[in-house]
Amino acid sequence: MQATDATTAPPPPVRYALTGARGGFARTLLAQTPRMERLRPSVLCDLDTEGTIALCAELGYPADALTVCSSADEVAALADGRIAVIADARLLEHADYDVLVEATGSPEAGTRAARTAIAAGRHVVMVSKEVDSVSGIALADLARERGVVYTPGIGDQPANLIEWYERTRLLGLDVVAIGKSGEYDLVFDPATGRVRQLDQEIDAPDLADLLTLGEDVPATLAARARAVAGLSRSAAADYCEMGVVANHTGLVPDTEELHYPVARVAELADVYSLAEDGGILSRSGAVDVFSVLRLPEEASFAGGVFAVVRTGDPVSWALLAQKGHVVSRSGRYACLYLPYHLMGVETPLSLLDAVDRRRAVTPRHPAPHAVLAGRARRDLPAGTRLDMGGHHHDVQGVAPVLLDAADAPDDVAPLYLAAHAALGRDVAAGALVRLDDLADASAPLLDAWRHARTHL
Repeated sequence: MQATDATTAPPPPVRYALTGARGGFARTLLAQTPRMERLRPSVLCDLDTEGTIALCAELGYPADALTVCSSADEVAALADGRIAVIADARLLEHADYDVLVEATGSPEAGTRAARTAIAAGRHVVMVSKEVDSVSGIALADLARERGVVYTPGIGDQPANLIEWYERTRLLGLDVVAIGKSGEYDLVFDPATGRVRQLDQEIDAPDLADLLTLGEDVPATLAARARAVAGLSRSAAADYCEMGVVANHTGLVPDTEELHYPVARVAELADVYSLAEDGGILSRSGAVDVFSVLRLPEEASFAGGVFAVVRTGDPVSWALLAQKGHVVSRSGRYACLYLPYHLMGVETPLSLLDAVDRRRAVTPRHPAPHAVLAGRARRDLPAGTRLDMGGHHHDVQGVAPVLLDAADAPDDVAPLYLAAHAALGRDVAAGALVRLDDLADASAPLLDAWRHARTHL
């Protein structure tokens, strides 16, 4: 028999370990994997091993392909092609895989899992923005030392926006602002005068007269914000994602609360222009989040991402405006946008890039350009535990803020280092939570954060 030419042999499969395997993101990746010829789950890690197996069965994975393992020996002895289901992330050290997808959403557990993977020479695709906001720079430095890739995962807004920004830079465009939409659109029905955000609905009849920007953009945006004041539009997740983006791009928040304008997609080039040109920005090079305002029959922005750029040649951009691109009324700004993020459906692109090409979403190494911090919403007495919970991982009693690292106090506590810690002293309403306010901060997270601050 003629030997197979090594140059024509198919590339080996890409085997991934997945933490947080029972979560919503994990489901989208596990559902997509069978469609990808080379992708294979090798280790699924979640405290709920029974639920993980049930999820895989629901997605069509053969029951005999999964084995619950509770010891290093069981993991190491697993036959090739079988999937280890583990509850203890420490067992990752003994597993056989190429790349870790970290999706726990737990700052401490995710940091520990990523360190274990990197120490073992595995690449890491970081989906847990909470981990990245505290430990990302330290993990990226460790990965560089070990010669492996550390990268945000395509499919979530941070990686999509970083990649979108890199595209604009490659094209030589002059970027004024980048950002994303909030998780849920504001859907206004002129027939009823009501606006819906996911499962909440309120009366907002004033929006009927505010569907266009008018001449005074800030005034219109302020009036829209008043009209929907009964809805909570911001989330800690938004601030966290923009912090990750800032550290990978060097762009910083224009204001610590973020602007959150209530805007229609076609208005973004006008909204995110400089104040001197009628927009909301006090400076160029900002990261921000907007709330999509749309009518029921209009398409959603779907948690997508955008970049607002200066146009340059007016004739070129007038031509592009005729083709339907979003150009400001002045002609000086344009908005380029990607109206979707598909979570784990897209993440295989990051897995293949990391393993095959040793490539992250951006060639630039992250640095501490922004700090995701927290201000006390009310007086918080000593002994208060800053619990984290909910779909958007809000920290109870603390409002998220995104600070330009150049202006942030040296002792400010990152929000997800403060999460789950108890206060060792009183924190007044409106005050930033400081490192010395925390009585029992996680030592691994504290070490990672202090490492990042050495880059300043």
